[in-house]
Amino acid sequence: MKGVCMKTAKIVVDPEFRIGRVDPRLYGSFIEHLGRAVYGGIYEPDHPAADDMGFRRDVLELVRELRVPIVRYPGGNFVSGYNWEDGVGPKEGRPRRLDLAWRTIETNQVGTNEFAEWARRADAEVMMAVNLGTRGIDAARHLVEYCNHPGGTYYSDLRASHGVKRPHAIKTWCLGNEMDGPWQIGHKTAEEYGRLAQETAKAMKWVDPSIELVVCGSSNRGMPTFAAWEETVLEHTYEHVEYISLHTYYGNPDNDLGTYLAKSLDMDAFIESVIATCDHVRAKKRAKKTIDLSFDEWNVWFHSRESDERIEPWSVAPPQLEDVYTFEDALLVGCMLISLLKHADRVKIACLAQLVNVIAPIMTENGGPAWRQTIFYPFLHASSYGRGSALALRIESPRYETKEFGAVPFLEAVATVDEEAERLTVFAVNRDQEEPLLLDGDLRGMEGYEVLEHLVLESDDVKARNTAKHPDAVTPHSRGDAAVRDGRLRAALPRLSWNTIRLGKRR
Repeated sequence: MKGVCMKTAKIVVDPEFRIGRVDPRLYGSFIEHLGRAVYGGIYEPDHPAADDMGFRRDVLELVRELRVPIVRYPGGNFVSGYNWEDGVGPKEGRPRRLDLAWRTIETNQVGTNEFAEWARRADAEVMMAVNLGTRGIDAARHLVEYCNHPGGTYYSDLRASHGVKRPHAIKTWCLGNEMDGPWQIGHKTAEEYGRLAQETAKAMKWVDPSIELVVCGSSNRGMPTFAAWEETVLEHTYEHVEYISLHTYYGNPDNDLGTYLAKSLDMDAFIESVIATCDHVRAKKRAKKTIDLSFDEWNVWFHSRESDERIEPWSVAPPQLEDVYTFEDALLVGCMLISLLKHADRVKIACLAQLVNVIAPIMTENGGPAWRQTIFYPFLHASSYGRGSALALRIESPRYETKEFGAVPFLEAVATVDEEAERLTVFAVNRDQEEPLLLDGDLRGMEGYEVLEHLVLESDDVKARNTAKHPDAVTPHSRGDAAVRDGRLRAALPRLSWNTIRLGKRR
């Protein structure tokens, strides 16, 4: 882009500006018994690519490509009406149930043991949710015993009789889902949920003291219960849990791209508000323990809402929440990934919701192909290269005006450093709709680093999508021009682009 007069954004990269270690679980995801996430997504026994258990090998390959370390299961709204016993034992004896959350029929052909095996084949851990909507302490403690106890008790021996002798050893557990939402089966007040979660947590940890627990925060930042809910729930559960959950989804129904790409600023504020509430309760309790965050549902979700209203009720695995993502969606997902990394000191778990077909980076056709959606690529780059420690950048960027957020910087960026591997990665989004942005980086304290690769995701069409017929309409390239000269990183970030600049130390 020589000869083009560009706006300039300056950053300072310094190893002393350390935010915290990036927990690998920051790149987690979510599979719910919803739509075609399970049936027709990860599981399709009649598919040509099905393995010995009916799991699609092509989907497994794409999941492993994303390096997803943990997957939340089985819900979501679904879990609040789920009897886990329906999904274990001989398949021919499993009941077909009405799923009230999504008004479908659940066949229970995939349950706890099948999903745990799928996760093993995907190189991922299971993040198991328990039903605190229609059920409670007993069902939760029995499920922990079934999954984690080695043997010699009723539920551990029941697991062994189902062909699974070794325990699943599931470490991370969610205490229900979105319990302040009126749409939730078994919706509760903060006091009701806080007491139930406290007693359930105690019993679960008495069965297995090694587990970690996630308590439900508000369903989203816009809930009238937000913040007061978190405070009340944590006052009950602070001593018994390790994490509190956050959920958020963003959309662009008004087709205002400038505001849409600034939605990650709302995500930043949401995270910081929950941290403040956690620390407020910590101060009130004079506690030494710190509660961290599990952002276990986040994504873009708005494309499919109209079509979902026309779904025939009580069908099996209908196409629900199947957002077909655009290039502009990928840019916002990139900004949201940067938000998570900017709070890596407190956000330890995050789950892109969801993983296959349902608001997902991976799409499939029943009996047909699987392909990568546009949002697959920022997640892939962050999961592949955003390891080690997150670094806060000192950023000076020109800005643009929005109705909702006021002045918004064109540059959104963060860096990670893996000192053992001597790798530095800068993730950057240029929100400018008209022009490229010159990135001028001061590599303070990062002497000897050179650019290994500059990956760019860009498109002339912000509405471009990847489909079964055109799976590569939006894909990244490695023709970025980033280079280090005289201790400064220079790069031209194309207009509306996601950039992954990988640096390594000269040997």
